[in-house]
Amino acid sequence: MKRVKLLAALIVLGITVLSTSLYYASSHREAPITALDRTADITDVYAFRSYDANGQDTNPPSITMILNVDPFLEPANGPTWFPFDPGILYEIKVDNNNDARADVTFQLRYSSQYQLPGVYTALAGFGQDPNGTKGVVPPQITDFSNPGLNLRQTYTVTMIKNGVATLLTQNDGSPFFAVPANAGPRTMSYAALYAAGTYTDVGGSGISVFAGTVDDPFFIDLGAAFDTGNLRAGASGIPGVLTASEDAANANFASDTVSGYAVNSIVIQVPISLLTKTGKVEPASSTAASIGVWGTTSRHQVTIRRSPDPEVDQGAFRQVQREGNPLINELIIGIGSKDRWSMDEPYNDAQFAGFDLNPPFVSVVDALYGVLVPGALFSPPAPRTDLLPLVEYLPPIAASGTSPGPIADLLRLNTGVAPTPPGSASRLGLLSGDAAGFPNGRRLADDIVDITLRVAVGGVLAGNQCGASHNSSCNVFPNNVLGDGVNVNDVNTDLATDGVANLVEQNTHFHTSFPYVDYCPSGRDRVHIDPGDPGCTGGSGTPCVK
Repeated sequence: MKRVKLLAALIVLGITVLSTSLYYASSHREAPITALDRTADITDVYAFRSYDANGQDTNPPSITMILNVDPFLEPANGPTWFPFDPGILYEIKVDNNNDARADVTFQLRYSSQYQLPGVYTALAGFGQDPNGTKGVVPPQITDFSNPGLNLRQTYTVTMIKNGVATLLTQNDGSPFFAVPANAGPRTMSYAALYAAGTYTDVGGSGISVFAGTVDDPFFIDLGAAFDTGNLRAGASGIPGVLTASEDAANANFASDTVSGYAVNSIVIQVPISLLTKTGKVEPASSTAASIGVWGTTSRHQVTIRRSPDPEVDQGAFRQVQREGNPLINELIIGIGSKDRWSMDEPYNDAQFAGFDLNPPFVSVVDALYGVLVPGALFSPPAPRTDLLPLVEYLPPIAASGTSPGPIADLLRLNTGVAPTPPGSASRLGLLSGDAAGFPNGRRLADDIVDITLRVAVGGVLAGNQCGASHNSSCNVFPNNVLGDGVNVNDVNTDLATDGVANLVEQNTHFHTSFPYVDYCPSGRDRVHIDPGDPGCTGGSGTPCVK
């Protein structure tokens, strides 16, 4: 149930408009089919212009794409933890000619091996004895050859471009290993495995890959959102409305429900020249600069489980889920259409255009805030053409003159926009003038909840007119300061993991170079920050608001 975009809970108020099943709308359980198939559940998709440790362009300039799957992974939940599913085909797809069809695809498949099949747990190690403990407990896990990494996963990466499939391999022919969950400091050096599982410039291709269990980068006050929009009131005294100082703070004023949880992450960094249709790094003003990115998970048409024998998969792959933007299926698509949407292709999304241009929950939100903030201006009238840049190639993301293409849920990214150094980046992306942030692609630290509230409900993206007479600007209080009070990820930048310095940028809470995602929380020592706990930002500061 994670990425609920705050307003998902408000939809519940509109029982007469939509089914109460929308109460479960989110990117962690946004469709019935993935509510029952969690390993195929895509939680988030990210795409952004890559940056190096100094916050500047990589050499060559590249795009990083991230596909996260399998929600709310508890790092303490042994003995098996959370391997990638060998039965699933994981794909990251790129459209570069504006037709909402994949022109470049990256496919990943996983396989599992048991190094100590008689041992009861997938991860075992004793850090105080480099030789193990009397031959019973393996030594601390510091590399992928250690037998204590009992359940070990390898994976393959295939790039398909112009109909040609290329298997990406390392120069020495060694396999790619997936980084496991972090059981704790006695068992393993997670930092060492993270480093060993980061593969750069694979085979001289310029492509870098990473796969493993990491800190879930998403952040939201999910409990407040699901209590029918019962958001916490900060200094403004108005639920869901931030003051100027709260809006500008790199801190949280409510608890991050996702704190301490992990997610399975696939990270691929690709030179821009391999992604654009011209094979060049185009300037931001070029009509060839923008691409559309989405992720999919698929299963074989038939799976036969034959325990204790291995399962048998038969038939072609069939798509289980897809995701581009972080709000379409969870907030816009009606519950009766969610599974169909999940299994369909983006180029067919015209059938869902009615949801995109007239979200049924808008009048509900207007009514709610009409009570909370009398006289407030909210939501431009339907049809919501201001939301078209999320589903077509249009400014302010794509360059003027770009062919808009069909209505399709793709995470659109203008590859010509240079990265903003992490220390200067704004969590509000385009809304605050940071051209490298959501909805121009999506970075890990972009505050999707607050941006979505202000764009989808407040209508602030395209200078809309709001109010009863629709003649007042939407970009005013309270439309432009909507938020859940969770501004940043919970990772504490002052902490180290396993005694190894955690190289993170003070203002972003994520690594400052590939693969960018942060370490999986320690299973032994992870913390889930709840309302009333001291420190909304990883253990320091004032208590979270109750």
